[in-house]
Amino acid sequence: MHTPLCRHATGEPTEYAARAVELGLTEIGFTDHSPMPRDDFDNWRMRSDQLDEYVEKVRHAQREHPQLTIKLALEVDYLPGHEEWIRELASRHPWDYFIGSVHYVSDSWDVDNPAKLSEWNSRDPFEVWSVYFERLTMAAASGLFEIIGHADLPKKFGHRPKQDCTPLYERFLTAAKKTGTAIELNTAGLRKNCREIYPNPTLLDAAFRLGVPITFGSDAHAIGEVGMNLKDAIELAHSIGYKHSLRFTQRRAEVVPLFPS
Repeated sequence: MHTPLCRHATGEPTEYAARAVELGLTEIGFTDHSPMPRDDFDNWRMRSDQLDEYVEKVRHAQREHPQLTIKLALEVDYLPGHEEWIRELASRHPWDYFIGSVHYVSDSWDVDNPAKLSEWNSRDPFEVWSVYFERLTMAAASGLFEIIGHADLPKKFGHRPKQDCTPLYERFLTAAKKTGTAIELNTAGLRKNCREIYPNPTLLDAAFRLGVPITFGSDAHAIGEVGMNLKDAIELAHSIGYKHSLRFTQRRAEVVPLFPS
């Protein structure tokens, strides 16, 4: 879940938490877009000097809603060469987890940005997906993240390769398995042009076969999106064969049954 500091979300963390309590949720986590080394890198994340403010917003929500477990986390962009920056972010606060995500397939093209949709007109989808999954594999192999976010993000606007992407998926998932990194079932895809949870069932089935663990997220950017389609994500996981998910505290994993007895 996000906050207004990322410049494309609405609602304060304490309001998200109140909504979660209404829905009967017992645990949520905030993972706003982390700063980059340069504040002018793009216009959809907090600035470096706002990181402490972000933490205080989440702490305020924790104080206001003691009956709800609220995790402090970040969604951190992975770009090759940014590893030291990610380690520096990790040292600044006692985070519960990092979601590693790839948005950029080059220094200037974030594939999910509506303002750059025309970039797809001159690109072969399979080439884009290949570069994307190469970077996602590097992110998983880095061991810098507890979770990899929205693992097939390039489908957001409906651009899907005609070729078989299974080899791309399996390289990525093998790296995730080796480092013990989970992947999330992110329900925001149901609200996008692709109308499908991230990741697609083929990728998720491969993850299950390889023993890669899962988590769940709504990727909420507004109060009304808190917990949205969570049941659909759980049903999808169950249909694939998953019986457990993970949750994280102080960057340590705990196994949780999908259907508590």
